[in-house]
Amino acid sequence: MNIGKSNLTRRRFLKDSASEIGTGLVLWSSLSPAKVLGANDRIRIGAIGTGGRTQYLMQLLKKLAGNELVAVCDVYEPRLSQAAAIAAQAAKQYRDYGELLENKEIDAVVIGSPDHWHKQMTIDAVQAGKDVYVEKPISHSIQEGLEMVRAVESSGRIVQTGTQQRSWEHYLLGKQIVDSGKLGRINFVYTFWYQNYGRHAEWHDPRSIQAAKLNWKQWLGSAPDQPFTPEKYVLWRWYWDFGGGALTDLMTHWIDVIQWYMGTPAPITALTNGNRYIQSWDCPDTITCILEYPKNYTVTYNGSMASNIDDGGIEFRGTQGTLKIDREHLAFYSEESKVVQGTNAPEPELFVRSSGDGTLAHLGNFLNCVRSRKTPTANIRVAHEAARSSHIGNAALKMQRKVKWNAQQERVES
Repeated sequence: MNIGKSNLTRRRFLKDSASEIGTGLVLWSSLSPAKVLGANDRIRIGAIGTGGRTQYLMQLLKKLAGNELVAVCDVYEPRLSQAAAIAAQAAKQYRDYGELLENKEIDAVVIGSPDHWHKQMTIDAVQAGKDVYVEKPISHSIQEGLEMVRAVESSGRIVQTGTQQRSWEHYLLGKQIVDSGKLGRINFVYTFWYQNYGRHAEWHDPRSIQAAKLNWKQWLGSAPDQPFTPEKYVLWRWYWDFGGGALTDLMTHWIDVIQWYMGTPAPITALTNGNRYIQSWDCPDTITCILEYPKNYTVTYNGSMASNIDDGGIEFRGTQGTLKIDREHLAFYSEESKVVQGTNAPEPELFVRSSGDGTLAHLGNFLNCVRSRKTPTANIRVAHEAARSSHIGNAALKMQRKVKWNAQQERVES
């Protein structure tokens, strides 16, 4: 991380905070993953669902010692070929993930399929004796998440989920700051994520899909049978049969951080409003979700697919200070600091820049846990809790009213 010279150092800041409230914070060095074991402890990995995200994960895995990409699987031939080019030279290619799981030479799998496949692929993988890295959200529904937690926890397998903030250095620092009490009483958390799909259409251009090279029926899986359309294949996150729109795709990341920092695994209520102003998807392109939590605080999430200015981030607002954190930086502002002339905000008491994508550290944590059998930073239970909150928000959207979460019976009530 890079810390501005004019601000307090992280160590001094945390030392002062700890002395003020007597919490005895743990510094980053003691939170680092365990050392990589010897070169002989090679982990053989298969990749399932090898679209853009999985190919990126594969590229990162090649930067980490002690693993080898020995198999790839996809139902779309061009994606399969691209993944094979990234993997080890002798990597096996599969079009049926069940056949990949039967390969006893494979120790672990990376799953980057559409959401509606996450549950079955993960359960099948742990039952086949494989450890799993699965992208978020882990589930396509609350019930699916419950099934996954039961299956994984009874299997004894290691499952890491793709909310990489839990392994990212400055997010770990943010957790320490919140735990220190430096913010005072937190009663409001503002989150946002803005993207511009129209401006960056080349990232997800349906016109490039070669239908003859895609096994559409196999890709549909448990989803309702329907004619092939390239838009649904490429933009599946925005169709209810396969994904859950902005809340499951994007808000899940931030809700996971909030529930982790605040120690609250589920909201009490949810109210969501959304509209399709610029796109013809199932899911809204513009959305606001309000979640009320125990410990007397409220979270709002705002999202739009029309503008990427400001990208995405979280603001924790407390009676004594505010913490702003995103994937680029962390900043803490004290209520006692003087306002900078010409602004309505004080100089940050602490400012830290991110040192890169936390996904690399997250994959490293997964590999370490595969060797040590320790619980990974984003285990199946916290992943279910994060996805569940997004599903509750979507339930409020579909019901067009404020809903309550019945934690005792694990269900949404109007």
